[in-house]
Amino acid sequence: MNLEFLITSFIVIVSPGTGVLYTLAAGLSRGARASIVAAFGCTIGIVPHMAAAILGLAALLHTSALAFQIFKYVGVAYLLYMAWSTLRERGALQVEKEVDARSAVQVTVTAILINILNPKLSIFFLAFLPQFVSADEAAPLLRMLALSAVFMLMTFVVFVGYGLFAASIRYHVISRPRILTWLRRFFAGAFAALGARLAFADR
Repeated sequence: MNLEFLITSFIVIVSPGTGVLYTLAAGLSRGARASIVAAFGCTIGIVPHMAAAILGLAALLHTSALAFQIFKYVGVAYLLYMAWSTLRERGALQVEKEVDARSAVQVTVTAILINILNPKLSIFFLAFLPQFVSADEAAPLLRMLALSAVFMLMTFVVFVGYGLFAASIRYHVISRPRILTWLRRFFAGAFAALGARLAFADR
C-alpha cells in the first residue's frame, strides 16, 4: 500500500468535518456504544461517494451545474436542520443514558445521511483515488476497491477514537448543565458553519 496514500488519507480523515462532529456529539451525549454506531454510519456513508467515483458518476456532479447545486443544497438544508435540532435539544447532542435499538438505528441513519448529502465527497474521490492507480495497473478497478476499503477502515478506526474519547469525558459534561448548553451551541454553530461553507462551495 502506497505510504503517500495512507498519509494523505489520514490527514483528510482526522480533519474535523461533519462526520467527526457527529461522532463526537454521539459519544458525549449517548456514550461509547453510540459513538461506535455513529462511526460505522459515517463510514457507510462514504460508500456511495466511492462507488460514484469508481463508476464515473461523480463526473456528472462535476460537469452538471444543476445536479451539483441540487445535491449541494439538499446537504446544506440537512446540516442546517442538524444545527436547529441540536440547539433545540432534539438532535446530535440529545442526552440518553441508554442507547436502545431504536436510538442506534437513528444514530446510524443520521450518520449515513450526513456523509451521503455532501457532493464534495464524490468530487474529492473522483480526483483523489485515480492518483494512486498507475496507468499500467493490470486491474485498476480492483486497485481502486482496495484503496477504498483501506480508506473506509481508517475512517472507522479514527472516528471510533474520536467517539471513545468523547464518551470518556461524557459524565463530566452531562453532570454540568451549563457546559452541556454551551456544547449544544457549539455543535449547532459548527453544523451551521459547515452548511454555510458547503453552500458557498464551488465544484
